[in-house]
Amino acid sequence: MTTHPDAPAPSAATGSPGARQAFLLLRTVFTVAPILFGLDKFVGLLTDWEQYLTPQIDALIPGTAHQAMLAVGIVEILAGILVAVAPRIGGYVVAAWLAGIIVNLLLIGDFYDVALRDFGLLVGALALARLAPPSSLRGRRARTS
Repeated sequence: MTTHPDAPAPSAATGSPGARQAFLLLRTVFTVAPILFGLDKFVGLLTDWEQYLTPQIDALIPGTAHQAMLAVGIVEILAGILVAVAPRIGGYVVAAWLAGIIVNLLLIGDFYDVALRDFGLLVGALALARLAPPSSLRGRRARTS
């Protein structure tokens, strides 16, 4: 059997029913979770989000840590919406966002467990992006015709 390392991975649309179910599960979670966590930055029911902002990054950005967390909330909400409408792109955006969160947590030095959890989420976001069917206007027109 010959393998081609540059061959694209089969998407959920062309793969097995299990791949389709995995894609739908990941898409749902990576749509809902960022939106809920983003909204919670405005109400603070789950935790005190400002404790997760490293002083090094807080010193680099304008405004207060609270204002930074509000901006983070907006980015997370937008990332969740992007996953809903364009999961291939959104998966990579969420993975990059999680990489930034991991770096921030490692700089704090007290949240290695959360950083490890977020690494697992990063891998899940990459899996979502790989399972997502390619999106193109030409492909959408062909399906609707």
